[in-house]
Amino acid sequence: MRTICLFILCTALTLGGCTGKGPGRSARRNTVIAFADTVYRYGEVDYASDGTCKFIFTNTGKGQLVLKNVKSTCGCTVPEWPKEPVLKGDSAVIIVRYDTHRVGSFTKSVYVYSNAINSPNRLTISGKVRPAQDITNK
Repeated sequence: MRTICLFILCTALTLGGCTGKGPGRSARRNTVIAFADTVYRYGEVDYASDGTCKFIFTNTGKGQLVLKNVKSTCGCTVPEWPKEPVLKGDSAVIIVRYDTHRVGSFTKSVYVYSNAINSPNRLTISGKVRPAQDITNK
């Protein structure tokens, strides 16, 4: 009888953990990320100029916001993001650097993976890098 009770208890605990009602799931339901803008347009920029832009976001949920990963679709686009949790009501910044040593038009995406209910989020940068000027002709 003791073995049966122990088996039932273990089964109930195991199945209860599979329902998605654990602490991680609850935190996800209570966390929301809101971006001020999800698109950054550089316009036309000079070759080898500063290709840095910023995306401001706010934790509008009730729990702590944790950015798990931020990935770009190309090696020419490098994101930096806060590694510490963002408390409810607080804002933070994702910095994106585009390599302006590549001439021509570009459109790149950066994906933000977090514990927010509306994750993942897509950020987009676009613009056009002008060719380098010939210094010998001046």
